[in-house]
Amino acid sequence: MQSRFQLQWIVEQTYAGVLLKEFLKDKEVSRTALTDIKFSGGKILVNNVEVNVRFRLRTGDQVTIVFPPENPSEGLKGETIPLDILFEDEFLLIVNKTHGMSTIPSREHPNGSLANALMGYYQKKGIEATSHIVTRLDRDTSGLVLIAKHRHVHHLLSKQQQSGRVKRTYEAFAQGRIEQLQGRIEYRIGRKDDSIIEREVRSDGQYACTHFNVIGRYKGFTHVELHLETGRTHQIRVHMSFIGHPLLGDDLYGGDTTVIERQALHCKRIKFTHPFTGRESIFSASLPADLDYIIKADSE
Repeated sequence: MQSRFQLQWIVEQTYAGVLLKEFLKDKEVSRTALTDIKFSGGKILVNNVEVNVRFRLRTGDQVTIVFPPENPSEGLKGETIPLDILFEDEFLLIVNKTHGMSTIPSREHPNGSLANALMGYYQKKGIEATSHIVTRLDRDTSGLVLIAKHRHVHHLLSKQQQSGRVKRTYEAFAQGRIEQLQGRIEYRIGRKDDSIIEREVRSDGQYACTHFNVIGRYKGFTHVELHLETGRTHQIRVHMSFIGHPLLGDDLYGGDTTVIERQALHCKRIKFTHPFTGRESIFSASLPADLDYIIKADSE
């Protein structure tokens, strides 16, 4: 069994005399995490002696946080499903998700999700964690997904995401010919009144902004690269449909399903700062076979 998730620091001179509570705040350990540590079986140690957050630090002290064990979400069972793991360390995973796999279980698709696959993988490896998926993709969108191995790591990566520091780049095939080489789509998006799934452009929706660049033009469709300023549900699909260029295969938003029967959308690149090494991390995944096949169509 893998040891419980923990973090460790050596106290620098600038923190001499500072309360441990303030030190941990600067290290982005949340109040929720501290409460969880106190009441759910975690430990706060200074020089291997258990202390409370009112302890005053000295230069050279070794601070160790041992987090409580994580229990899988109730009803989320592990399944043996192959995962295309591009990167893994003790803190996070980068997975290249195939299309047709839900990110989390739903009423319509209770099994076979990425979350189920992660739980099966963790159980096999003896990792004490539940599913912490930072960047989600629609069931029929393929590509890169960022996953945290612990709720504290999820907290740190979510803060990056909320401040726009987790950058994702997509490739898509849009119906028709897009004349502009590049553009900005800026329309508010909200839930459609008569649907729990479908979204639409509406004045009372949430602000949403999508940037696109044309990669190539083909007979009947345009190959585009897209970057998001915001991360609204179905944002790319809704925005492209609204400007008259729905994604190929996206029948929910008016896309032609003749060539492909799922939305022709792939998350090909993800960039973020590793929360513990501080390094800029960039990962890429090439187009899957079904989308690569579309490019073989006769070009103009």
